[in-house]
Amino acid sequence: MFDSIINQLLLRKFRTKRVGKKFVETLESEFAEEFLELLLKLMGLMFCIDKDFRRNIDNFNAKYLFKDKSEDISVGVVFKDSKMKVLEGEMDHTHVTIIFKNQKALMNFLLSPKLDILSTILNQDVTYEGNLNYISKFVYMANHLRLMFTGS
Repeated sequence: MFDSIINQLLLRKFRTKRVGKKFVETLESEFAEEFLELLLKLMGLMFCIDKDFRRNIDNFNAKYLFKDKSEDISVGVVFKDSKMKVLEGEMDHTHVTIIFKNQKALMNFLLSPKLDILSTILNQDVTYEGNLNYISKFVYMANHLRLMFTGS
């Protein structure tokens, strides 16, 4: 009984919710960037060990930049000479820069089983600078990778 009165007086529930919300936001932003980097590293490994998957980047040279509007996330990918390299930070002269509204939009983009690129762009969850075909190519490779591991 005494604990309940103290908790109400000190607004512990309110403070706990507020701190918890900040924690989740921080976790989501860290998680989104880590997930993107993990996806890209897995993609790079699969290019090394699976010749069928490697065909996706035969004679394919491109530079991608993934970032969010708040610029908390900035990850680059370079495909060159049938190899892939992941870079942290900004890059110049990219073929396409994919800008996510927020970390949730990034996760939806990466995890959506049937991503409709045009509706994502029309909903303004994602904007881009450069060639839309490069986004389609990346989404195809990411979905192919997801299907390889989940089977669905």
